[in-house]
Amino acid sequence: MTVQASKTATAIDAINLDAPIFASDAFRLNDEQAGIIATARELGQSVFAGRAAAYDREAKFPIENYRDLHRAGLLGIAIPKKHGGLGAGYQTYAIAAAEIGRYCGATALTWNMHVCSTLWSGPLADDLDMNAATRAEHERRRALHYKRIVEEGAIYSQPFSEGGAAAAGGVAFGTEAKPVKGGWLVNGKKIFASLSGHADYYGALCTEIVEGEKASRRNTLYLAVPAKADGVSVVGDWDPLGMRGTVSRTLLFKDVFVPEDAALMPRGVYFQAAMRWPHMFLTLSPTYVGLAQAAYDFTVRYLRGEVRGTPPVKRRMYPTKQIAVAQMQIKLEQIKAIWFQAVTEACANPTKEQVLRAYAAQYSAMEGANEIATLAIRTCGGQAMLKSLALERIYRDSRCGSLMLPWTAELCLDRIGREALYETGETDD
Repeated sequence: MTVQASKTATAIDAINLDAPIFASDAFRLNDEQAGIIATARELGQSVFAGRAAAYDREAKFPIENYRDLHRAGLLGIAIPKKHGGLGAGYQTYAIAAAEIGRYCGATALTWNMHVCSTLWSGPLADDLDMNAATRAEHERRRALHYKRIVEEGAIYSQPFSEGGAAAAGGVAFGTEAKPVKGGWLVNGKKIFASLSGHADYYGALCTEIVEGEKASRRNTLYLAVPAKADGVSVVGDWDPLGMRGTVSRTLLFKDVFVPEDAALMPRGVYFQAAMRWPHMFLTLSPTYVGLAQAAYDFTVRYLRGEVRGTPPVKRRMYPTKQIAVAQMQIKLEQIKAIWFQAVTEACANPTKEQVLRAYAAQYSAMEGANEIATLAIRTCGGQAMLKSLALERIYRDSRCGSLMLPWTAELCLDRIGREALYETGETDD
């Protein structure tokens, strides 16, 4: 498949392209899926990989990568074909995101925030209950958002965290939307807001204020707040350990008017999704599957003396290095197996076993990526710590995964243990 990006097809053809993380024959992917995923892999390897170090060093948002994603059609990967998108489902998107994460973690992670705006309002929402009038209105509204993305390259983000329990699904969001004529007035704050200052629309989760009622998760709205609207501001610095190119600064909303057509989901549908489509919260994990593969790839190339910018010295003959690579390969295959199964069976109303497997897949990917990167640094030795080589960045980016709400590593362990031991409604009283 031809990639329409900053580099020409001739330049791409000159690169010895990596094998896919998930081979289409082994993982039973059809030709259309394989083509979309190949576009992501080619773009990641031929274009994004060369820019990743600068984005990391400068904590700069990868806006050039987003222009290339738009040209390649990947900003609309999950937008239905009838709206001009690629029409990819959950599994296809997840694998494509893993391929991009393999070459630039910050691009993959922020791309997830954008794609979820279309994935949640598209194929995921199609699985949920709506009456005919509500569905027709949703179809009309989402067409407006999709047109901006497909035709203009509009970037959507998904600010989630607020510093409390809301992002983990424990309480109602503190960001509030007060109904007014023609829309809502939004007030609140989002922290770790990826793409802040660079998205065109912030897909903000907020609680609709219902007079006489206590704030409730059932009243969660999912609104596309225009970045240029009066009352929107971005504050604070961004100088983190890893994922520096996400530029996840603090986002403030002060009496921001948001029109009714900004709704990415109808009233009540986000809460329904959170209850019935839990795999919607697994979409941060593809980036870390890609980082796990990247750490393994680097180690193999380094030990074979094939890393660009280093002397062609082979270190593969030492038994200790061979054992370490074997351990990395085993860990990587374990991550891939459980994760692929989880993203393949993502659906509305999953079984208890499927939900537990999703938690286990999230934990395995988020923790496992850093475990592989840690072993990679130890195996490759002192040079691996140099910022001139990609492994140091891969290690730092991979360490961030276990902290990602709403399914942090700690929350996954807590939920697996509790839900394995208790059926719904059971107590020890």
